[in-house]
Amino acid sequence: VVDNLNTIYGGNRIKLTIKDSYYNMKEKVEPVKFIVDIVEDAMKELEIEPKIIPIRGGTDGSRLSFMGLPCPNIFTGGLNFHSKNECIPVSSMEKGANLIVKIVEKYTNIN
Repeated sequence: VVDNLNTIYGGNRIKLTIKDSYYNMKEKVEPVKFIVDIVEDAMKELEIEPKIIPIRGGTDGSRLSFMGLPCPNIFTGGLNFHSKNECIPVSSMEKGANLIVKIVEKYTNIN
């Protein structure tokens, strides 16, 4: 396409650089899968049903994982993401906070 457009408009007016920006964290998280197991166990202890759903890259967790900090995504409890009606119920925030505490407790008990 670039060559075609440069032929039409002359010269090298158009340049294209393609680089990856959305990475799949699976390759970074799989070698340390115990971190996912800790989250899953913590959720079960708090009676939160784990739903392990693969998603495409582009999340903060994906970016952090490729920067050297394996970081699977966990739920936020939010609703209507990326819309003017995006929100999160207080009860979901409380569950999320309790989960973080439980993860820390579980992780410190294995080290």
